[in-house]
Amino acid sequence: MSDPVLSIRGLRRTYKSGDRTLTVLDGADLDVKPGEIVGLIGPSGSGKSSLLHAAGLLEHPDAGEIHIEGRDCSDLSDRQRTRVRLAAIGFVYQAHHLLAEFTALDNVALPQMIAGRSRKAARARALELLTGLGLGERVDHQPAQMSGGEQQRVAIARALANAPRLLLADEPTGNLDPATSAAVFESLYELARKTGVAALVATHNLELARHMDRVVALKDGRLEEQVRG
Repeated sequence: MSDPVLSIRGLRRTYKSGDRTLTVLDGADLDVKPGEIVGLIGPSGSGKSSLLHAAGLLEHPDAGEIHIEGRDCSDLSDRQRTRVRLAAIGFVYQAHHLLAEFTALDNVALPQMIAGRSRKAARARALELLTGLGLGERVDHQPAQMSGGEQQRVAIARALANAPRLLLADEPTGNLDPATSAAVFESLYELARKTGVAALVATHNLELARHMDRVVALKDGRLEEQVRG
């Protein structure tokens, strides 16, 4: 059986609000294996984003361990965490965060060039990814010239451009209408399947969550596996 790409143990995260301490994660445990697409659900404010930010090494939890590909990343320096993110993790957010002045092709090529790939090779891979997502005719368009669904497909291609082992998506279809949301999720699902990435996808859309390999719910700061009906 494959070892987890992401392994979380005893994750705890609190926030100060005036004189109060708000606990959003209180001993959360989770494993995500290669090629597995896991849905993360929970009401607004339950800690989904906090969990993803901790798993993506963007925030330091108060306690607990985070292992990426077997490496304990809990106590790494900020520079070391950045290296792990660049090498192993891709992110997709609710807002696409594309660079407005660049074309779709260059938005996907740029992170590859930052990682050391040549411009020619980066653009070739960007074209391959975008074409696979049905955007072959749109590669020379800037984000403002594209629909919301197209912009989010570009963001998915960008997240997977450097062949990460772990994909973290925070409400990736949250800003889209139901039909576009379903189409974008299908693109994400198919590309994740094709690349074999381990994916953790936070969503409030229970219909989309049902199409994932399994679903975990955040409740009282802990993760509970959801039984399929």
